Amino acid sequence: MSPRASRADAGRAVGQSGDEGIDGIIKKDRLGLDIIHLRAKRWQNPVGRPQVQAFVGSLVGKGAGKGIMLTTSRFTDDARQFVKHLQQKVVLIDGEELTGLIDFNVGVSATTQYVMKKIDLDYFGEE
Repeated sequence: MSPRASRADAGRAVGQSGDEGIDGIIKKDRLGLDIIHLRAKRWQNPVGRPQVQAFVGSLVGKGAGKGIMLTTSRFTDDARQFVKHLQQKVVLIDGEELTGLIDFNVGVSATTQYVMKKIDLDYFGEE
C-alpha cells in the first residue's frame, strides 16, 4: 500500500479477529502522516480502565500516538483519569457525547433527505 492516502483510503474499518484491538483507522491528511486509530465498544456496562489500557497497549504496539475509543455506554471515572496522563493522545467518547456528534455525521448515515424550496422573487421581478 502506498504511503499516500486517497480520499477513499482516508478511513477504513479493520476490526476483525486478530485486529490487535484496533477497529478502524483515520488518515487525517493525504500523505498519511497524521493517523488516528479507533476502537469501538457496543456495551451496556461501563467501560473501565482495563479495557482502555488494552486499547492503549494496541496503540503502543503499532507505534501510534493518537487514538479514539468510543462506547455506546459510558467510561468509568478511573478510565477517564487514566488517559489524562498518557504519552499518547487518547480521546474517550461515550454514548451521550456521541449523540452530540450527530451534527458532524459521526456514527450515523443519512437515509432520506428532503429539499425545501422557496420562490425566488428576483426571478419574477418587475419588467
